[in-house]
Amino acid sequence: MNKLIKLTFSAFLLIFLVSSCTTEDSQPFDDSNTDIVAVDSELGNLLLRTTDGNNNSSIDCIDLVYPLTFFIYNSNQQQTGTQTVGNDGELLALLLSLDPGTYIALQFPISVVLQDGTTVQVNSNAELVTLISDCSSNGGGFPSDFETILTTGSWFVTYYFDDTDETSDFAGYEFTFATDNTAQAVSTSNTVDGTWSLTNSNTPDLNFFFGTNAPFDELDEDWDIIEATQDIIKLKHISGGDGSVDFLTYERTPNGGGGGNTSEFTDNLTNNVWYVNLLEDNGNNKTCDYVAYEFKFNANETVTAISTNNTVNGIWTVTNSSSGIDLILNFEISGSNDPFEDLNDDWDVTSFDAQIIKLIDVSGGNGGTDYLNFGRNPYGDCNGGGNTTELTNILMDGQWYVQSYIDDGNDETNDYNGYALTFKPDGNVSAENSNNTINGTWSVVNSSNGLDVILDFGTAMPFDEFNDDWDVVTYTNTRVELFDVSGGNGGTDYLTFQKL
Repeated sequence: MNKLIKLTFSAFLLIFLVSSCTTEDSQPFDDSNTDIVAVDSELGNLLLRTTDGNNNSSIDCIDLVYPLTFFIYNSNQQQTGTQTVGNDGELLALLLSLDPGTYIALQFPISVVLQDGTTVQVNSNAELVTLISDCSSNGGGFPSDFETILTTGSWFVTYYFDDTDETSDFAGYEFTFATDNTAQAVSTSNTVDGTWSLTNSNTPDLNFFFGTNAPFDELDEDWDIIEATQDIIKLKHISGGDGSVDFLTYERTPNGGGGGNTSEFTDNLTNNVWYVNLLEDNGNNKTCDYVAYEFKFNANETVTAISTNNTVNGIWTVTNSSSGIDLILNFEISGSNDPFEDLNDDWDVTSFDAQIIKLIDVSGGNGGTDYLNFGRNPYGDCNGGGNTTELTNILMDGQWYVQSYIDDGNDETNDYNGYALTFKPDGNVSAENSNNTINGTWSVVNSSNGLDVILDFGTAMPFDEFNDDWDVVTYTNTRVELFDVSGGNGGTDYLTFQKL
């Protein structure tokens, strides 16, 4: 599915920070509730940096509370429009639609949610910059008290995976990490000395060195921190050579302290075959990469994914952690673009039964969230990569209104105030207000880019503006976001329907 790149709040904050610092002719607008800043050449670079999964400067510990209102100005700082955005996608759409040399101002006050869940009011760009500084000093999505967590008490290796499950190599060893960056692994008959350190970045990696003797030399890596609480530390390392993934988990007790019936889950997993019904990788739907494969999880902890012309072998393991049941997958991969690399991870099991297994993984690097579902039947909507039946049923369920319509940067939402839209099963659509009814046609189709919504209201104003083949950005049961890039001047239009 062709989705707009999701704008994280880090990009938004960095835009304000950089433009405020680098634009000398930027002057505050008279309204005391706004700060005007330039949209300059820094914008494109900031967006690219933000969408780069290897970016260590992203800020993921603050979330905006929507909706937000922006004032838009031309190069002479004369106001040309106002736009309200309701989510990250709409914010990105707005920023991408603005030309260099224009200015924007956010209407204050706004609310933001901090990493600890606290909601605070922000009254100016300066306060936003302060929040950036405080957030960055705490490492973004990285727990600010990680060193205290690590150096308090002792830890045990409850899971270690390096091509195979090698957890037993560390059985009986109790690990302690001191504040002077030394470490020890102690058993009844042996003591192994080591060191630990954190890399200097907003999302630090944890480095271990326990010498060159097996098996502790296996721990001598630069580990991504997936999860860190008082009870569990989950780590992951991706090899720079073959791209294989290693997993290391520490917990407070040798056998772990988690909950969940691993035996029941394993029995379910190894019973018959499964198909990937969803893989959403940091907002990108990649389900169709696996539509041709049938997955068989074997009792000996091997797994095969078989299509008509290919077989991919892998290994699976089920563990118990403080968050519940984990499913660790590790498939053989070939090349940097192998889709099975996206399956290789330590997945939290959110729910399961005889028909479906739902998994989730939160990245330790950029804080992105991935979703993986296995079902008993193949995924059936891969002509272009979208579920036409689902979106069709959503649109036919109830009435809708135009929450936002941006025509090449101009907010024309008010033209549709008071209209209720009804999408009918026969392919007709009606827009009605207290004294007028406008009829048209609609359909949901699959294209090479994903889902499209095709609208045609003929010459009836103002709905003739909607006559187009709209790309679907995203949709839920109550909201459908669309965009269209003009084939003429290359302008971009954005249309959002909200359920009444």
